[in-house]
Amino acid sequence: MKICVSAMDGSLDAKVSERFGRAPYLIIVESGDMNFLPLVNAAESMQGGAGPEAVRQAAANGAQVVLTGELGPNARTALDAAGIKGVTGVSGDKTVRQAVEDYLKR
Repeated sequence: MKICVSAMDGSLDAKVSERFGRAPYLIIVESGDMNFLPLVNAAESMQGGAGPEAVRQAAANGAQVVLTGELGPNARTALDAAGIKGVTGVSGDKTVRQAVEDYLKR
């Protein structure tokens, strides 16, 4: 399963970004082997529409789940339309690795 985590930089040890659409990076993690693909979030500096654009990037890279602190209403709508599960409430104190591991333990 591919899991997208909003992150402050491009590694598994990066802290989770609590703002999905404005996160500096989106990390696509393969849950089976923890291989990952860091994406610079092109939506970070957009005037509007950052959430849906970040969802588009996640979907284009095969994400099935998004882990983040919070999702705006437009991002939530875009996730629903793309068939991607959005999980909020992930603390910015966690690393990307910890967020994925915690999600997989559920």
